[in-house]
This record gives sequence, structure tokens and C-alpha cells, in this order.
Amino acid sequence: MTKLSTRERVLWYVAAAVIMLYALFPVAWIVSLSLKAPNDLTNQQFLPTDVSFENYEQILLGDARDLFLPALRNSVVVAGLATLLAVVLATFCAYAIARLDFPGKKLILASALGVSIFPVISLVTPLFNVWRTIGLYDTIPGLVIPYMALTLPLSIWVLSAFFREIPWELEQAAQMDGATTWQAFRRVIVPLAAPGVFTTAIIAFFIAWNDFVFGISLTSTNAARPVPAALAFFTGESQFVEPTGAVSAAAVVVTVPVVVLVLVFQRRIVSGLTSGAVKG
Repeated sequence: MTKLSTRERVLWYVAAAVIMLYALFPVAWIVSLSLKAPNDLTNQQFLPTDVSFENYEQILLGDARDLFLPALRNSVVVAGLATLLAVVLATFCAYAIARLDFPGKKLILASALGVSIFPVISLVTPLFNVWRTIGLYDTIPGLVIPYMALTLPLSIWVLSAFFREIPWELEQAAQMDGATTWQAFRRVIVPLAAPGVFTTAIIAFFIAWNDFVFGISLTSTNAARPVPAALAFFTGESQFVEPTGAVSAAAVVVTVPVVVLVLVFQRRIVSGLTSGAVKG
């Protein structure tokens, strides 16, 4: 391994600092806006003149509570269900793809990859018409199903790579000791693939949590509308007042679960992304 010189290390540190500032500046700006009082929002300074939690009180206890809190609950339920169902189904599908030889296996993987990069906006109009016809419009299942169309293909693609890295001999040894195929899968394969499963669940949750197109197109009331869509319906005290502070405070609150998940489970996420299931 080539050792970096002092100048090269300094350049790497400077480049890393620039990238971090570039990535974190918008977040810091939103936090700053959320801490400004309504009469201080026109202030062009980065930091608020006086720190105020009025915007947070507005979305949690004030006029915007009836719009924000139901949307936050809907986001938790919809993203959680979509992630759970996608990971469970993708685990079985990826295991079959990695362990079994059958015609069309490569086609399934290619289709999963193609669906995961398919433009979401092209699905909205037909889904809107179908959902209105069968009664799924503006419902929790009506969002979970489209979210699974976003999370399931990517989950299959990622998990199949993890299952391929698990030595086949471990499962064969469990079966020779008397374990059934299901017992070998549940007690041997799944624990070994836990880092990959966990990483996939985090990625799927982020995709479902951040979706805006489906959330605003397939809902019309607070019954199922998630937070990203609900932010578009925030209003100010009058038609001449922009709800900048309230939207910024809501954006900060919505970002907190994502940040907490990454900070708490960052070691497992990195482990899953870098090493897969096992090292061999």
C-alpha cells in the first residue's frame, strides 16, 4: 500500500472538508430558517437574529398541527409497511435467485434493475385511474403497493448479491445434520445475511420515506397523505405570507428519523455495504 505524502494527505483533507461543507450547507440553512421568527425570515443573514421555536410550536402544537402530525403518522406507517413487505419478499426471491438454477433467472435480475430506474412519473396517471376505480385512492394500502414497486426491485438486486457470497457448504452441512431446507434457511442463511438484509431495509425505508410523487398524486386528504406531500399544503397566516419557517421546521423534524437511523446503525450499514454477508 502506497503511503501518502504530507501534501497529498492535506489535499485529501481539504477536498473532504469542501465536500462536507457543500453537502451540509443546505441542511444548516434549513435549520437556521426553522429557528427564525416570522418577522426575521426576511433577514438575509445566515444565523437568526434571535433563536425562536415558534415554527416548531406551529407544526406540533399550533395551526399546522392538524396537517403535519397526521402526515407524519402516515409516513411512518406507509414507509414501515413498504419496507417490511419489500425486505421479506426480496429475501425469499433473492435466495431463490442465488441458490437455484432455473430459466429466466438473469432476466428477473435485469427486470428488477430496469424497474428500479423506471421513471416514477410515468406510473402516476395509470395508477391514479386504477386506484380510483378499485377504491385504493387516498388509502394506506394505495400508497404501500406503489412504494413496494420502488423498494422491492432494488431490494431483490441488492440481496441477491449478498446471498451469492454465502458459502453453499454451510447450508449443506446444516441439512446433513438433519435440518430441513426451511430450518437451514432460517437458522443459518438469514443470520449470515443479516448485514445485507439490514442494509437493504435502510435503503428501502429511505426511498419510501422520501417519496413525493406518489404521495401527492395518490392522496387527496390527511387520511393517507405522507409528510413530503403534506409540506406542499402548508399555508401562512394569510395569502400574502409564505410558510417558509413552518416548512423548514417540518423538514427538520422529518429529517431527524433518517439522521438517527444512520448515526445509530452506521457501523452495520457500512459493514453490509462493504463486506456483504461473509468474507471468504
